[in-house]
Amino acid sequence: MEPTLKKIADPTLAEMGKNLKEAVKMLEDSQRRTEEENGKKISGDIPGPLQGSGQDMVSILQVVQNLMHGDEDEEPQSARIQNIGEQGHIALLGHSLGAYISTLDKEKLRKLMTRILSDTTLWLCRIFRYENGCAYFHEEEREGLAKICRLAIHSRYEDFVVDGFNVLYNKKPVIYLSAAARPGLGQYLCNQLGLPFPCLCRVPCNTMFGSQHQMDVAFLEKLIKDDIERGKLPLLLVANAGTAAVGHTDKMGRLKELCEQYGIWLHVEGVNLATLALGYVSSSVLAATKCDSMTLTPGPWLGLPAVPAVTLYKHDDPALTLVAGLTSNKPADKLRALPLWLSLQYLGLDGIVERIKHACQLSQRLQESLKKVNHIKILVEDELSSPVVVFRFFQELPGSDPVLKGVPVPNMAPSAVGRERHSCDALNRWLGEQLKQLVPASGLTVMDLEVEGVCIRFSPLMTAAVLGTRGEDVDQLVACIQSKLPVLSCTLQLREEFKQEVTAAAGLLHVDDPNWPGIGVVRYEHANDDKSSLKLDPEGEKIHAGLLKKLNELESDLTFKMGPEYKSMKSCIYIGMASDDVDISELVETIAVTAREIEENSRLLENMTEVVRKGIQEAQVQLQKANEERLLEEGVLRQIPVVGSVLNWFSPVQASQKGRTFNLTAGSLESTEHTYVYKVQGTGVTPPQTPSGTRTKQRLPGQKPFKRSLRGSDALSETSSVSHIEDLEKMEHLTGGPEQDVLETSSPEPHPGAPTLQDTEQTGALQNGAQRPEDDRPQVEELESLR
Repeated sequence: MEPTLKKIADPTLAEMGKNLKEAVKMLEDSQRRTEEENGKKISGDIPGPLQGSGQDMVSILQVVQNLMHGDEDEEPQSARIQNIGEQGHIALLGHSLGAYISTLDKEKLRKLMTRILSDTTLWLCRIFRYENGCAYFHEEEREGLAKICRLAIHSRYEDFVVDGFNVLYNKKPVIYLSAAARPGLGQYLCNQLGLPFPCLCRVPCNTMFGSQHQMDVAFLEKLIKDDIERGKLPLLLVANAGTAAVGHTDKMGRLKELCEQYGIWLHVEGVNLATLALGYVSSSVLAATKCDSMTLTPGPWLGLPAVPAVTLYKHDDPALTLVAGLTSNKPADKLRALPLWLSLQYLGLDGIVERIKHACQLSQRLQESLKKVNHIKILVEDELSSPVVVFRFFQELPGSDPVLKGVPVPNMAPSAVGRERHSCDALNRWLGEQLKQLVPASGLTVMDLEVEGVCIRFSPLMTAAVLGTRGEDVDQLVACIQSKLPVLSCTLQLREEFKQEVTAAAGLLHVDDPNWPGIGVVRYEHANDDKSSLKLDPEGEKIHAGLLKKLNELESDLTFKMGPEYKSMKSCIYIGMASDDVDISELVETIAVTAREIEENSRLLENMTEVVRKGIQEAQVQLQKANEERLLEEGVLRQIPVVGSVLNWFSPVQASQKGRTFNLTAGSLESTEHTYVYKVQGTGVTPPQTPSGTRTKQRLPGQKPFKRSLRGSDALSETSSVSHIEDLEKMEHLTGGPEQDVLETSSPEPHPGAPTLQDTEQTGALQNGAQRPEDDRPQVEELESLR
């Protein structure tokens, strides 16, 4: 670019272009370096005093770079800055040129501004087939419509300039908006025009015939007649050539006829107006060229940053357009078209048409691919030329099981319909977020429609030029959708089974959370749980925290989390999506048993301190009492140091070792006399085995928890079935081997000539009696050694 800049005669323009290129390159390199290094946080954005000596351009740009990328470590998921190309540099150069051009003398400035405005207006009117139109350039997209409303008011109310709002009071104006219009548009117009909200009329969409996102023309005509009978003045109608939600187009032909009949100003806006630049245009969009005004947004359509929106209109009175604010004598207002003027020249007519055509081809490509995918419903008005694709996941199951249907059924109860609608909405919201992360270049948007519910929108006209979306991105998007469908289907089928199992389980409560896309939500009700209150429960929170930790340690394919996010409610366990067939009964049983064990252990730990303290006090009392009894039994003389030793030598006392042991399980004191006897005799009581939960289930080798082992067994081969059975027999033999051998030994019937069990016991008793005198002698010697 530098050799080209040398050919420019004006050195200021050449220097401006060079500085702009260096500044943009420095910011892009700094961003790339920040992403690669992922280094420390920058604290240069802290406000400070203005330096007296000033700074150079490099230091100032470094400060700007710190402000732009300083918070990337704190917000790693924030949207990346748009990667602008050469056409973006041209648009940015237009803003710098505007400041430079404003310093020219008035005559040169007037000629230059007139040329820029006339060229840009002519080009836009020819590209988008709007003949003999004027253009108003504005930064805020809705500002053009507000100016058009002012123009309509001045055109219909001749005395408005003199009498002001008194004229409006005698005959109130009415502005008609579609129910599918952009949210907040009516409120914005009333605030800008100073009109009360009753001046707005919301026109409903079709309910019986046609698209449910198109304006009902018959109902609109009825509303207009009613307003005229009440003494109101129908002023303006805002129609949509591509609604903000799903991209449907109103019936422009009939609306134009209706507006001409009642003298209403017709304004059109929408993303489908971009298709006017193509060779083939649908009839409904082509009829928008006959309207009184339209608003275009070439910035996102062509991928141009900081380019103003344009409102094209037709009016013959320049005085009224000046009063309405559509024209201005300020140089800054007229120079708004400069970035667009430069960008249109850089792209050329072929480049503009190619970008819009590429976006429409991406929509057609996605639409054709989604038609082949099961359980995906497409909400498209015109399959041949719709630049917006809206789709959602749904699942239709056989009519015998209507509860699991993803689409509302007429014969279902309203509560069931609402529950399944919320379930599908949560799944579609999850699907949209997953696709946005997996394919960020697709520019998907998740939205909630009044009739269809949560849907996913693909509008490449608004995102493709900015994000650089290609056909490979669309193919990747379809592949990601197909990979997520089994997870969605499996989760939707297991929801009702999970609810039934939790309802039947003791101590568990199923929580209906329509915004959770997983299998379900469950809460454990402990003994001290106040079921009538939904406030935060500290004891329940501890139990659920421990339960969450135990469930995550099982290393299953399911994901668990604790909620809700707002801390004023009780804690619950949220179970995520299921990617495979899950044994819901085992899952619910595991949750119940684990939560119960955690509650019992927590109670034991809480009571341990008090129980131990009381046990120590009781043991001290008993030991003191035992010492007093021993003193009375032995006598006072034996306590005297010298005399006691002599007496003990002549007449030793056979005293047993007495102490106290504390049983933590029973919470009681016991004597240690039995313990010493058991240790001496070599016999003792075998402690009972720790009871294990019923959730321990025999699994095949490599099988993860909560997996059904019998589902799909018909597909297994005979060899694999036999090997699985042998594995189960080996596991049973290892777990119950000794007991089983004993039972097998005692099970056969005795031989007629063999001794009976009673004879064997009597013989064993005699043998033990004969051996007992010899066995007692070493035991007495060992007892003496212990003493």
